[in-house]
Amino acid sequence: MPVRVEETTASSSSSSSSASSQLSGHTSPPVCTLLTVGQAFSGTQNVSSLQKDEAWRVNVRIQGCNLDHGYLCGTMEALNVPMADTPVVTFWEGEIVDGKNYTFYTGKWEALSEDDIRHWTKFPSFQPFLEQVKVDGGKSLDLINYPYIFMRWKEQYFVNVGTDCGLTIAGFYYVCFSCTDGSINGFYYDPNSSPFQKLELKSTNEGRSGFSFSFYELQ
Repeated sequence: MPVRVEETTASSSSSSSSASSQLSGHTSPPVCTLLTVGQAFSGTQNVSSLQKDEAWRVNVRIQGCNLDHGYLCGTMEALNVPMADTPVVTFWEGEIVDGKNYTFYTGKWEALSEDDIRHWTKFPSFQPFLEQVKVDGGKSLDLINYPYIFMRWKEQYFVNVGTDCGLTIAGFYYVCFSCTDGSINGFYYDPNSSPFQKLELKSTNEGRSGFSFSFYELQ
């Protein structure tokens, strides 16, 4: 949920990959105990531009998850936002890249295949898949035992503020989730916002405290 600006410097992602890609039939991503309903994450989103260096504190909570359908959803809370009098909360829905429901190619939200490759390659854990993704978007990749889950998060609406709050949710996040430690790295894409705004989150043990909707498991 960044401010609309024109330019910024690009960031590089953290995490490294120890697994290699394999060609196989369609499979679901690994079941991660840290990617479950109610799990909370906390960290920052860098929204720096050439004019100023700025980062917001961000809290994320998973509200629903259905790995079979490659779907999850949750809330994102941005704190210390300069133009807002209160923390800004949005509801987002996510697509899990599994080769069955979704591939590495977005195909919407003004993202071209070149934009996809440019963002995915910022994650070191994506590198083993690059050549195959160029061939078929990753449809033939076996991700079942890979220790990272790749996703796209698209904010759908503001929960506690109006659309005149000065922020935009027109874009979406390319996300890489580590099944090992529950860390999340992401990059925001919106042609009208600063490029490569980096999201960095760590899993927390907050349980179900703080802002939340009613929790539910998606069937």
